[in-house]
This record gives sequence, C-alpha cells and structure tokens, in this order.
Amino acid sequence: MYGYRLFGTDGVRGIVNEWLTPENALRLGLAIGSYLSRGDRVLVGCDGRAGNTFLVNAVISGLISSGIKVFYAGLTPTPALQLYVKNQGFDAGIMVTASHNPPEYSGLKLILSDGVEAPRDVEEAVEEAYEELSFRRITWAGLDYDVKGVSDVNDFYVDAIIKHVTPEIIMRKELSVVVDGANNVGSLTTPKLLRKLGVKVFTVNCDISHIPYRNPEPTPENLGYLPMFVRYLNAHFGVAHDGDADRAIFIDRLGRVLPGDRSAIILCEYLLTKEGLNIPKKVVTAISSSTIIDEMLSKYGVELIWTKVGSINIARTMMREGSLLGFEENGGFIYGVHQYVRDGAMATALMLECIASGGLELHELYDRIPKTYVIKTKVALDPRTKDEVAETIKEKLLDMFSGDKVIDVDGIKVINPNYWFLVRPSGTEPILRIYIEARSEELANKLLNSITFLIGGVVRR
Repeated sequence: MYGYRLFGTDGVRGIVNEWLTPENALRLGLAIGSYLSRGDRVLVGCDGRAGNTFLVNAVISGLISSGIKVFYAGLTPTPALQLYVKNQGFDAGIMVTASHNPPEYSGLKLILSDGVEAPRDVEEAVEEAYEELSFRRITWAGLDYDVKGVSDVNDFYVDAIIKHVTPEIIMRKELSVVVDGANNVGSLTTPKLLRKLGVKVFTVNCDISHIPYRNPEPTPENLGYLPMFVRYLNAHFGVAHDGDADRAIFIDRLGRVLPGDRSAIILCEYLLTKEGLNIPKKVVTAISSSTIIDEMLSKYGVELIWTKVGSINIARTMMREGSLLGFEENGGFIYGVHQYVRDGAMATALMLECIASGGLELHELYDRIPKTYVIKTKVALDPRTKDEVAETIKEKLLDMFSGDKVIDVDGIKVINPNYWFLVRPSGTEPILRIYIEARSEELANKLLNSITFLIGGVVRR
C-alpha cells in the first residue's frame, strides 16, 4: 500500500480513487471473504464519505464471489453496526469508513462476531490473502446473489443505549445539548437518542454530505464555531463526533473543549461510584492518555492498565482483564456493560446521566481535574526508513531521560512528577507523533525543543 501494513491502527485507510480504488476494494472483499467460512453471514454498513457508494458495492462483490451471504445496513455509525453484528448472530461485519481521517479518505473496518474489530492475527491472515491473491472462488451455481437489506440497525442501537441509563433521571433535569454530527452518520442516531431521553437538542453539521463543513476529526482546531454556539445557547454541553461516530468530544457550557481523557475521567468516576453498578476496579487506556488519570482514579483503588494505541488493543485487553471501562485521549470511550467498542452515543448518554444524577455540571466537574499544558505535534518521516529511524530515536530518548520512569509498549513514554511525554510512530502514516504534558507551558516547550532537536539530528543523518 505505502510500504507498510495494509491494516493500520484501526482498519484499512486510503485516499479515494488513488490507492482506495474499486479494484483494491474488490480485492479486500475477496480477501476477507476468503478468510471467513463459506456461507458466513456478513453485515456491511457505511458512513457518508465520498466514494463509499462504489466502494461498498466493490466490497460486497468480493464477498459474494467468495461464497459469503451478504446483508446491507446502509448508512450507520460503526458502533451501531458492531452492536447489531454481536446481538443478531452475524458471523462478521464490515464497516466502510475512514473514521476521523480527512474527507478524501475512506477505508474499511473488519468486525468479528463478538462485535469487536478483528485482532492483529486475523488482519495478518487477510493481508496475506490480499497480497498473494489467494482467494476462494465459488462456482456460478453456488453463489448467493441476494443481498438482503437490514433497516432497523440504527433504531436497535438507540434503544439498546437507553437500556443502560435511567431516562427518568435525565428527563427531570431538562438538559440541552448541541450535537455536531460531522456531516455524517452520527447525525442519524445521537439527536434521536437525546430526544428520546427528553433532552432539548440543537444540531450543527447534522446533514449528511461527502464534503463536510469541518474536518471529521473532532479536535479543537477543527470544531470552528461549535464552542461559541454552546456558550451562546447556554446549553449544558456540546458533543462532537468523528465521521463514523465512535468518538465523542465534549464542550462544556463555558465553551471549553475537553480532551477525551478528561471527559473519560469524569465518566469513570461516575460509573465507579454509581450505586448498584459494581464496576471492577480496572481501567484500560492507551499509552497516549494523560498520567493525570492515575492521579485522579487511584483514590478508588483502580488498577490502570496501559496498552498500545488503538481501540482494538484497548478492547481486547479489557475483555482479557475483566475490565468494563476503557478509553483513548481522542474521545473514544468503551463501556463494556454495553459493548467492548468505542461508542460516541453511549458516552453521550452516560454523560447526561452523570450530570443529571449529581449536583455538578460538566464545567464544574472539569474544574476538579488538575490543569496542565499539552502539546501535540508530529514529524514527517521517510516511509522507506521509518521503522529504523523510530527505533534509533527511541534509544536516544531512553539514554537522555534515563532517570525517569519509562513505558515502552508503543514507542516510548517517559513519566516524571512534573511532566510526561510520548514519542511513537503512527500506525497509518509515515510520521512520528509527539505528545507532551507538563505542569507549565515553559516546561512543555522546553521538552518539545529538546525532543525535536534530538529527532532532527537523527532524521537528517
């Protein structure tokens, strides 16, 4: 594809009609269908990205050719498709989406019968079939041409979320929320969910368009006027999704955009102390999350488990460790009571219940979390030498910060009482991602200068 793995951190991604052509989508469908068993029932869904009409049809063609029974859900959020696959007895699911990537991208997520994205060994088997063109072909008489439409995926999903909160508590509070659907499939479910919970809903970017009004990734720089709208409307909070609505980034009524790990701390505290819930004292998060989590949750006796970046890693670790709470700093929150996947609408419903149940609003809950200074940046690498350069940088950082605590499950994370930073190669692009968090802006910038100077010396060699 680009000189490295077909599957990245979470699925396959590519620019539409550059790498992600109908030919390659067909090949992907054939590879996945050949990995699965003949006659397996597979549910296919998509978001509203450019190119998805022909990409979906190409993937479905490959599945049919390899002997798969195909069902089509149409436009739906990724977590809605995942829930339906798990609960309605499908053998697998395929979501055609590029999640948070820019609008020129699309891609594909492979979901297993448990509703969770396929683990790495399954991805590797699909990649092998893709590369070697080792596909199963069914004779013309044995093909199942009948693609059956499934029309209730989104309603099934909304109703399932409502079962995990107490609507009466939320309705009594008379809450108002601004929803930014990223001009994509979250617009079909989150407003409907909130209205069923008695919430007054204001919508922004909630018409579906393959040319969205904002970049699908819900970062502060991409959210435009949304914080201002939340303040102007005096809403209790705002929520912004990415393209396939598995992320939820919250904006408090003061217009502050909460980092995903901060909103996750608020949700974890609420769920860990919710009467009668008895959540296990284990929380799983990616290495890119803040060490403030440990500081905030340790008082509840929580064991914090760090994983590689990627919701697949978090979900599979949660299932193995018996945890029901997991998250990423990008706004992906996993509530295992509901399902072991990131779910933006579920996170939104839980935040509503959290605020309605207690005496504090979101901005007040956010003010209880220690304030730090955060920097996120990246450095471009030559894709031909990416892995070698990343390893050299890791060794030099280990030597430079030898007195600090180190976690190296994914790149290198250095932890000091006054700061932490993470340097890791991206799983989807030829770049090195840098995360820095410090108690002061001066210290954060000093760290950034030291790290980028070191990286520059290695890259220029």
